[in-house]
Amino acid sequence: MEIIGSATMTIQSITAPTNLLQFHNPRSPFHFPVVSPPTTLRKLRTTTFSLADDTTLSTTTKVAVKDSSLEVKKTASDILSGLKGTSIFLVGMDNSIKTSLGKLLADALRYYYFDSDSLVLEAAGGESAAKAFKESDEKGYREAETEVLKQLSSMGRLVVCTGNGAVQSSTNLALLRHGISIWIDVPLDMAASGVVEDQSELPASELSAVYKELRDRYATADVTISVQKVANQLGYDDLDAVTTEDMAMEVLKEIERLTRVKRLMEEAARPF
Repeated sequence: MEIIGSATMTIQSITAPTNLLQFHNPRSPFHFPVVSPPTTLRKLRTTTFSLADDTTLSTTTKVAVKDSSLEVKKTASDILSGLKGTSIFLVGMDNSIKTSLGKLLADALRYYYFDSDSLVLEAAGGESAAKAFKESDEKGYREAETEVLKQLSSMGRLVVCTGNGAVQSSTNLALLRHGISIWIDVPLDMAASGVVEDQSELPASELSAVYKELRDRYATADVTISVQKVANQLGYDDLDAVTTEDMAMEVLKEIERLTRVKRLMEEAARPF
């Protein structure tokens, strides 16, 4: 983990760059935006809580949701000065829980949100083009993932949801050290049951194998936030009862702990 200074690089909208950088692999269809002063900046605003199938909520539930959202924002505000613009990288299996959490954290911290896999797909010209390139030149595809991480890690004030490629090389793991890396550990049974929505390219039967292969790499993150652990702490018998706000509060508490420890270490290192 590297806590960066308060002076951070502002960013251009990656979805609509005015300048493009051709990726060095001549066979690659990828184009990446040059990091330059922004012409437009966009804060991501997200709905922090939703119940897709419920049409009514009791007054008590509405109040609880509002209170938890306010608590997340207040906690985020309290730790901002210590965070000093340091970016946050979420690692773990691709899933809707991690995505929703990333968007909520970005909103609460007034950071910018990016999904590294989405940037790779966009740079390739879409999902079909990226899939075709990955199948024909996986090494080139992995290099494209590294290029995206390299650019993101050079910036500040970001929350980045990373794909599995972020932990599959020592170079990528080193890039994550430019910020705070957090493993969002989602139980496999939640993935297999369809609670996790973003596994369209990976059959449920293969989730366990992928998890076992990457688990030790996920564990190199600065912090681990487990859905199971959060449920146990809050006394929930059902893991589905854990909300995005519950997960966000745990993330923010861990970030505060890390920044506090770093501050104490820096103070102890000062000469008398």
